[in-house]
Amino acid sequence: MPKFLIQATYTPEGTKGLLKEGGSGRRAAVDQVVTGLGGTVEAMYFAFGADDIVLIVDFPDPVSMAAVSLTVKASGGLSTRATPLLTLDELDEAARRQVGFRAPGA
Repeated sequence: MPKFLIQATYTPEGTKGLLKEGGSGRRAAVDQVVTGLGGTVEAMYFAFGADDIVLIVDFPDPVSMAAVSLTVKASGGLSTRATPLLTLDELDEAARRQVGFRAPGA
């Protein structure tokens, strides 16, 4: 199942909602969204600095991740970015694949 790193920053309105619901309330909301699309939440951490929340989630396919991303961004409560994560075995497989590529100007 594809794994994604999600990093998010709350908007002022999103932060007000977080203060009202607390961390456990947001975790429940995240679990509902992710499991509703057949995924699982591996880890969820609140942070401070550039990101307010960091998650690692599994989804059945990248389209499910895209659907969540679009919906969350449209809410206006969060600014997010999702990064696909590869296992070491997947990286090894990628390294073995032959790719025909010519660098610009070469």
